Amino acid sequence: MTQTHLGTALVTGASSGIGAIYAERLARRGYDLILVARNRERLTALAERITNDTRRNVEILDADLNDRHALATIETKLKEDASITLLVNNAGFGTHTPLLDSDVDAMTRMVDLNVTALTRLTYAAVPGFVARGRGAVINIASIVSIAPEILNGVYGGTKAFVLAFSQSLHRELAGTGVRVQAVLPGATATEFWETGGLPIENLDKAIVMSAADLVDAALVGFDRDELVSIPSLHDGAKWDAFEAARQAMAPELSTNKPAARYVA
Repeated sequence: MTQTHLGTALVTGASSGIGAIYAERLARRGYDLILVARNRERLTALAERITNDTRRNVEILDADLNDRHALATIETKLKEDASITLLVNNAGFGTHTPLLDSDVDAMTRMVDLNVTALTRLTYAAVPGFVARGRGAVINIASIVSIAPEILNGVYGGTKAFVLAFSQSLHRELAGTGVRVQAVLPGATATEFWETGGLPIENLDKAIVMSAADLVDAALVGFDRDELVSIPSLHDGAKWDAFEAARQAMAPELSTNKPAARYVA
């Protein structure tokens, strides 16, 4: 176990799945932890296990990030605790249910958590990181951010926001000492599927990655300073080509005349 102290990592959605694995891995790397989730009982058990295994300090904050008052408490923590050097925006939920079968209030709650809470927490953390000249934000997006047809469109839209937000933030923070990574998991063996109404047993095992493998791979990408990490994509050249095509279009996307194909 490393004895290096890397500051404190605040991890949202930390009580289970990807968030819990991040907490364990980051503690072993040398981070103290602030774990945020709704389930205090699970957080307490995880904190005790991590403390016993790593001797790192672990603080728990039971908070529902869909509640504005609870969210404000976490924002204040990020603004005021100068020991925090890493924010892992993992909290979120999704569904496979099509638009016509979805409840609009549930979809609005999804936007509030996946987009609004993530945005507000990032805004709370980043100014302090910049002022101190160090820090990092890891945003858990999804492969549906670039393949929105796969699942529910609102879910895909929220994760497309996370990816675009991360890419823009990376550009804005260049040279500040603050790093940004967007992680795009594919199907991962967590409670996500059960919560979304599609038990994981219904998925082809060939497309489902363990949460541990996902996080370990994402942390390799983090160590390599990747902006976008897609652990399931074996041919990384395809992402490189996709990104190169996007960058090549960028200078041509705003002109003073319509393209010829749109002129009658």
